Amino acid sequence: MIVVGLTGGIGSGKTTVAKFFHELGVPVYLADLEAKKLMGRSKVIKRKLIALFGEQAYSDGQLNKTLIAEKIFNDKELLEKMNAIIHPKVKAHFKRWLKKQQAPYVINEAAILFENGSFRQYDLIITVTAPKNERLRRVMRRDGSSEKKVRSIMKNQWTDERKVELSDFVIENIDLKETKKRVKRIHRKILRTRQ
Repeated sequence: MIVVGLTGGIGSGKTTVAKFFHELGVPVYLADLEAKKLMGRSKVIKRKLIALFGEQAYSDGQLNKTLIAEKIFNDKELLEKMNAIIHPKVKAHFKRWLKKQQAPYVINEAAILFENGSFRQYDLIITVTAPKNERLRRVMRRDGSSEKKVRSIMKNQWTDERKVELSDFVIENIDLKETKKRVKRIHRKILRTRQ
């Protein structure tokens, strides 16, 4: 089974692209979504995040996203420590999920696939891109975030140029109709490599 990594900077539309692949019958694992679920239910992760951020990391058993976002906002070291707690658990969860799949290929959609070095473990990589200003606008509209906050997140991610160099396929996600066509073309190419 081919394992495809799907990534892109914040606001590039990688979740939209993942949805298009899913509509074609491809099993899709949403790493960021699963990470959020694990932060909510894993006792080990909860214990470690409380040790890292303090008791206020959880409020009424729920992850205090606002507090954590504020703490890691401009602290790269703290962000790396948090990722070191969560990523191994997500990786193990993905491996269990993968064993249950029966398809020519699967997609693992993950935001920081290059930044955390996990890109090496995929057979193929698809990077979703979009102009920086468009990405900025999308995230500010979607999350109600300030421009400063979105730019800070972008600063911690690799540039599109750097990602594209290491990718097998690139989808520029500006026009949804074109994006959908590109997804179908890539889908057919991946299926052909299986023959």
